[in-house]
Amino acid sequence: MANSKFSRRDFACSLAAGVGSLAAVAATAQTSGTMENSTEFEEQISNRVIRNSSSFRSKEWRPYFSDLGHGAILVDITSRALHFWSEDESVVLLYPTSVPVSPELTRLGRTEVVKKVEGPSWRPTPSMLEKNPDWPSYIPPGPDNPLGTHALHLAWVFYRIHGTHDTRKIGRRSSNGCIGLYNEHIAELFSHAKLGTQVLII
Repeated sequence: MANSKFSRRDFACSLAAGVGSLAAVAATAQTSGTMENSTEFEEQISNRVIRNSSSFRSKEWRPYFSDLGHGAILVDITSRALHFWSEDESVVLLYPTSVPVSPELTRLGRTEVVKKVEGPSWRPTPSMLEKNPDWPSYIPPGPDNPLGTHALHLAWVFYRIHGTHDTRKIGRRSSNGCIGLYNEHIAELFSHAKLGTQVLII
């Protein structure tokens, strides 16, 4: 009788391949906004999928922060990953993210969390409505809201770390500037992040 058991190595290789496939998918989203607002009400993601290798990996905080006062969030655009460390290092989180669709829409550098909103609503700016008159002027909290279930507002105006109801966006270049997470991940991060939590986007 043939041996049908997987070895640990077989299992690890299969698991790594599956995770790698998920992390490797990247797509070009149809966004047409400006830097005035970093979140858009987006249409369906393009069927033209560009597959890229992702370098999703864990990092240490010390090369990026002098301390962990109020906690720290590091977003790595290249690996499309968000790292969080609590002030006492008792909580360490690592999540896949969506990132901006182009370098022109990507803001890098240091900022901080200045507002936390559970059940966020969303309004496009007047210039966005002028360019996209078919967009709604207001979207209440709920499944159609592009900010998902929770949002962390950054000191940079219009920039947020937020959830998304469209899970296809995670791991892709699919935002107009903001950093997106699965709703279950933003909910967990929301529970640990504080006003004043440091944020560095690299």
